[in-house]
Amino acid sequence: MIAVEVTLAVLAAGMAVFTSILVKWAALAQAPLRASIVLFLLLMMAAMFAGVLVYYATPGVAGVVAGLWVATAIMSVSVILVFLGYLQEFRARNDPVFAATVMRKTPTFVAAVVGLVLLNELLMGWSFSLLAGTLSFGLGPGGRATWSVLGAVVVSPWFVFTMATEMALTSVLLRDRLPTPVVIVLLAQSGIMFLSPPVLGGDLWANSSILVGSAGMIGLIVYAMEYLYRHPTLVREFAVYLVRLLSIYALMMAGIVLWQVYGSVLAFALAVVLEMVLFFDAVVVTEQFSRPASFTWQAQPFWTFRLLLWVFVAELFMGGMLAAQFEPSVYLATFPSLPLSGSLGVLLGDAVSNGFYFFANTVATTGFLGMMGLEMGLLVFFKLREARSREFKVRMGLMMGCYAAFAVFYPSIYYGLFFPHWPGASDPTTVPVLGWSMGIGSAPLAVGVFGVLISTYAIFAVVVLLFGRRAICSVFCTAPLMYQGTTIDAMKSFNRSSPVARKYLSSRFSAAYTVTTVVVMGALFGTSLLSYFDSIGRLNVTVGGNDPSVFLFVLSFSVMWYVLFVSIPYAGNYNCVTMGWCYTGQIAAAFSRAGFFRLKVKDRDVCRRCTTLDCAKACPVGLTDMPGHFRQKGEFRSAKCCGVGDCAEVCPYGNLYLADVRHWRPWRRAVPKIPAVGVRLPMAGTPVAPAAGARPVPPAVVPAPPGPNRAA
Repeated sequence: MIAVEVTLAVLAAGMAVFTSILVKWAALAQAPLRASIVLFLLLMMAAMFAGVLVYYATPGVAGVVAGLWVATAIMSVSVILVFLGYLQEFRARNDPVFAATVMRKTPTFVAAVVGLVLLNELLMGWSFSLLAGTLSFGLGPGGRATWSVLGAVVVSPWFVFTMATEMALTSVLLRDRLPTPVVIVLLAQSGIMFLSPPVLGGDLWANSSILVGSAGMIGLIVYAMEYLYRHPTLVREFAVYLVRLLSIYALMMAGIVLWQVYGSVLAFALAVVLEMVLFFDAVVVTEQFSRPASFTWQAQPFWTFRLLLWVFVAELFMGGMLAAQFEPSVYLATFPSLPLSGSLGVLLGDAVSNGFYFFANTVATTGFLGMMGLEMGLLVFFKLREARSREFKVRMGLMMGCYAAFAVFYPSIYYGLFFPHWPGASDPTTVPVLGWSMGIGSAPLAVGVFGVLISTYAIFAVVVLLFGRRAICSVFCTAPLMYQGTTIDAMKSFNRSSPVARKYLSSRFSAAYTVTTVVVMGALFGTSLLSYFDSIGRLNVTVGGNDPSVFLFVLSFSVMWYVLFVSIPYAGNYNCVTMGWCYTGQIAAAFSRAGFFRLKVKDRDVCRRCTTLDCAKACPVGLTDMPGHFRQKGEFRSAKCCGVGDCAEVCPYGNLYLADVRHWRPWRRAVPKIPAVGVRLPMAGTPVAPAAGARPVPPAVVPAPPGPNRAA
């Protein structure tokens, strides 16, 4: 049997090389004769494998004869295609008008090539699985292959490994005809497909393929996001390809989870087939990626929404995949399983409940939070490398450390490591966190935790009073890591272009903001009261079996937060702050009104003569009225300001800084030395002295801020 498998592996490798060359010829084909030769050779391959399958359907002499007849019939058709191609090319050489219609790749030709490549891979995977003895022929009623057999063929190593090899070889063969970013994405695809967990049995392959494949997915997403940041204008076809690829990856990750939990490979197999069709449809028409870049993604909210949606869905199921593989006892025990039966109303209610708790439980897993932290943390790291001021770099470093500590280490590692017998060691939902409000309720929170929560809020209030809301909303909270990476930060342009987000611009509290605040804070105090009365035995109210305050926390930060995150193109960036729906942020805003934190400028005259308004454009929460305050008062204070510091970073003259208790009398220290990027105002003849510590710049030059124009 080993000899058979080795022989089949050699044949599969040869078929992969041959198919890759044919796909390259198809990509280069412009004349009818060459195109027909490609189709002829692909049909010849299909004929061989079809003959083998016919023999397996009817073993014996009759099967051999039937197989030969089928193979011969297919080959005859392929010969006719070559003859017709020759006639077309002969006519085209003598008829310029006719040549203009046939000397090009038609959609029919592209579809034929992609369809035949897929057909050959299916037939080869089926044939080789039969020859290796890993699959029975599996004909269903009426002689049709059952879906389970087709799924098994697609996830067999003969299909997946051969297909991944073909994709890699094709990408290399066509690298001179494709832009480098496209080649990188295509090669990443081939590697991720090769690392398909359902292909081989055994824990070693499953564990290693899931880990390495997840790393590949993270790398591909980070590369794509960073490429968007560096290239605000794309080739339209490449932009469409990225969104389609991510949607397929979302299905693929969901398919792996279904395979882990229920043993079904159909969803994963469908994703593999769709990815293959997407790949070969793209590489056969390589010239589409060389067209002029005309797609400005920051002006395309629907495209950006789909990008964020599919990235998140892929990450959601990838987190579930990691949890099901490495924390099965914890994760699968919380897997929702309400029966999908009964009346339509009951069925829909159970389906919504299952989806809600799958969503909420998955985003709380170590795998999901660690993966999201790694992806978004890398984007933050790229932004940190562009930072000029030390304080900005320190804050971003603290922000990354807080995410690692409070999103991953403490809830998922710390308690299990140091308190293995405590309930929180096996169930992170029992770990008290800031946000479970004042309620002590019927959840596993003991009465003693009440004092801990009050102390936490007291410390939280003192820190906000001294250093402003940024202590929570730009450092301690996990949201800043998600919002402040390069690509997501560039999406703050939607704060000014989206009709919804524009309702929340400036420091004023609009009617929409007031309504959001009333609803959010009302829900907080209402659930806290219910939780308290539960704890003293006056009531017994739960929501889905959870304490009301815990449910509100889960709803707000495990579900709604991510819904609004993917809605950035419509709700604006940093919408937890701009829209006021985060109750922890609202409490921080209340304390910040009485604190020391504010934005200050060194010289109001510089702001009065400045026409760039870079500070307002850079603000991730849309405080567009700050320049007016700088010109009149020399400072700006708003409960909405969460102290990200982008405004100070982009000020062309180093005139703006963030002031807190450290700058307050009698302990007031010197004004920070923020390097300026220019020494002349944009209007001719209005020079201004460079800020302290500014780098020398020729007087007539006004260089742009470092990095792409993120305010575009």
